[in-house]
Amino acid sequence: MANLDNVINKSVLIVGFGRSGQAAARELVRVGAFVTVQDNVPEEKFDPNLLTWFRKKGVEFVFGSTPPDMGSFDMVVLSPGVSPELDFVQEAAAKGAEITGELEIAYRIGHGNYVAITGTNGKTTTTTLVGEIFERSGRKTYVVGNIGKAVISVSAESTENDWLVTEASSFQLETTRYFRPVVSAILNLTPDHLNRHHTMEAYGAAKAKIFANQTESGYLVINNDDAWCRRLAEGARAKLIPFSIKEKPVPGAYLDGDRLILADEKGNELEICRKDELKIIGDHNVQNVLAAAAISFYAGIDMETISAAVKAFRGVEHRIEYCGQVDGVKYYNDSKGTNTDATITAIKAIGKNIILIAGGDAKKQDFTPLAEMLPGKVKKLILLGRDAYMIQEACDKEGFTDYVFCKDMSECVRKAHELAEEGDTVLLSPACASWDMYDNYEQRGRHFKDCVRML
Repeated sequence: MANLDNVINKSVLIVGFGRSGQAAARELVRVGAFVTVQDNVPEEKFDPNLLTWFRKKGVEFVFGSTPPDMGSFDMVVLSPGVSPELDFVQEAAAKGAEITGELEIAYRIGHGNYVAITGTNGKTTTTTLVGEIFERSGRKTYVVGNIGKAVISVSAESTENDWLVTEASSFQLETTRYFRPVVSAILNLTPDHLNRHHTMEAYGAAKAKIFANQTESGYLVINNDDAWCRRLAEGARAKLIPFSIKEKPVPGAYLDGDRLILADEKGNELEICRKDELKIIGDHNVQNVLAAAAISFYAGIDMETISAAVKAFRGVEHRIEYCGQVDGVKYYNDSKGTNTDATITAIKAIGKNIILIAGGDAKKQDFTPLAEMLPGKVKKLILLGRDAYMIQEACDKEGFTDYVFCKDMSECVRKAHELAEEGDTVLLSPACASWDMYDNYEQRGRHFKDCVRML
């Protein structure tokens, strides 16, 4: 898009100086904005060399407090974890500042083509697979967004021939204004981040911004088996491409017996692969593959390339990731299972004889659906983290009492090893965020794997 008019020579406040905030500051300075950074973290927690580099570029910093004059900013760029409801952000908005985010700014200053993928669960797996399909096709591809690399860190250098395969969270999408991908996708919608969005309607509205600016020339890939997704898609102008494991939408992508099929707009059936050719387990991953194939096909990639990439795909780290076997017991790392629905999905994928490790930052979730499905599948529940008691309370109400508490991950893994019998599976799928004990879910997952290796 490359619309720099509302950035050049403007006074911009960046709120949050993590990975996204740093990338935004770097690019905004480069294109000629006057940048101030605010972060509640004390200055001494940051690399002094990094701060020196930015200060030499003219960036000003406010640590541990808010800028004294919020009326002095033309624009406020929020990092994904920062709520627009903060008082000082609302004050800036009331005084005329545009409230936006790194994804929107990235879109404005770059020239690349966007594929954008959102949903409560499955985003990282689907985004990673789409990235591998695009790379196999020979397109210059950047896999960015919530998956790890800030969009703005590559968007400014992107050309009209480049593709940015973007994992987009509700936090990133809620501050977009002009963002318009070529192909967008909503994989599913289940309760999550309600401590931020408050209601499912508000959460869905944030997700729906992924297709808000698409026209009839764009495509929206949607989960036809998810009632919330179908409801959101009713407001779309883009061409609708449903995927399903229950029905056979045309055009769309679907499961036909043991075959994964993509139907084009003329009704032609193209085989993606057979179900037994997939290296990733579970019906949820069949859905992820169907979505990835539809996204790629309607972005112009041939089925031969899609099929080859799908068959080669081994999944992503921290998402039902096989970690090895000890004394006949398999260990899986699903640290990315940060909500109830994700953990239910992981349990369904494995099936039975599970020793489940769960707990952490509950994000105001209701754990009743998780507690309801434990009997017959989970032999023992090992709880850890700040809000573990909330899972315990839900279990007690449902009459499931096969649980124990542990103080940390190493104790959890030792206890699981002690309890498990040959043929069992130990699954870390916390159903909670990691922030009470770890910096992120990746750190939690790596710690689990280290503990398994110690066995």
